[in-house]
Amino acid sequence: MERVARIERTGGPEVIEWVDVDLPPPAAGEVRMRNRAVGLNYIDTYHRAGVYPIDLPSGLGSEAAGVVEAVGEGVHGFSVGDRVGTFGPLRGAYATARNVPAAQLIHLPDEVDARTAAALLLKGCTTECLVERCAEVRPGQTVLVWAAAGGVGQLLTGWLKAIGAHVIGTVGTAEKADHARAAGADHVIRYRDEDVAAKVRELTDGEGVPVVFDGVGMASWQASLDSAARRGLIVSYGNAGGPVTGVALGTLSAKGSLFVTRPTLFDYYTDPAERRHGVDRVFAMLRKGAIKPQIGQTFPLQQAAEAHRALEAGETRGSTVLLP
Repeated sequence: MERVARIERTGGPEVIEWVDVDLPPPAAGEVRMRNRAVGLNYIDTYHRAGVYPIDLPSGLGSEAAGVVEAVGEGVHGFSVGDRVGTFGPLRGAYATARNVPAAQLIHLPDEVDARTAAALLLKGCTTECLVERCAEVRPGQTVLVWAAAGGVGQLLTGWLKAIGAHVIGTVGTAEKADHARAAGADHVIRYRDEDVAAKVRELTDGEGVPVVFDGVGMASWQASLDSAARRGLIVSYGNAGGPVTGVALGTLSAKGSLFVTRPTLFDYYTDPAERRHGVDRVFAMLRKGAIKPQIGQTFPLQQAAEAHRALEAGETRGSTVLLP
């Protein structure tokens, strides 16, 4: 019997329940994956809380690293014993083992252990698509990264520095400021103590930044608008501070003909070639030391509810990994 997380209704972390299941053999096109580490991502809390509606009942989590235990009919390229990872879009990673479509698996390089993979795959591919496919950041540009000490924020900061951008990062505490600087931030703004937009204007000689990466949402929306340069792009990719609603197009005009996008990873990873290119790019950046996923904390897998509480309370740093 395997242990699997389920939600029957949306709500707080308390809706996460654990059930015993007897996994059937993998179907055609599937493999059975024994999880060694599971990644916790903010999108998991959106699914749990109903911010992003999903069909219920449902599993949670899309990111994990583990080992192939069985292979279904018609699967090519994967064998029992292979070290693999997945980052979705199929949910259900909060499990000791599960059957996964082979098309959603990748082979893990020998030098990438399970914990690193679980902390990196979804966040790393998100970073790749945000920087290189969505915003198309160019060397020399100055970029604002909200929550620069968070899981995606640290990767964004390191990636941007590696391609020659200048990074302004926001953080909530002095400790997180140190981590943002270690990731490569050129300037760090403590948003609880400073006016972010005013500081950004000061650092850019009044011009503002051409690109804003905002994973916070409503709580930072006004400051993002006020920080963007004329014809600047705001990439709103998260809702940690509440979802942005009621965007007035006239405001975008008044703020300097701004562009706004709300990207979803799998609109950029729509086919195997895009997925392969993105993952290869992530591992290349990891090898060169441009990105260094920081696992700030781990929780036992069945304490996923507590991990959700800590994440939503802003008590985590870097990435969080759940261990079966």
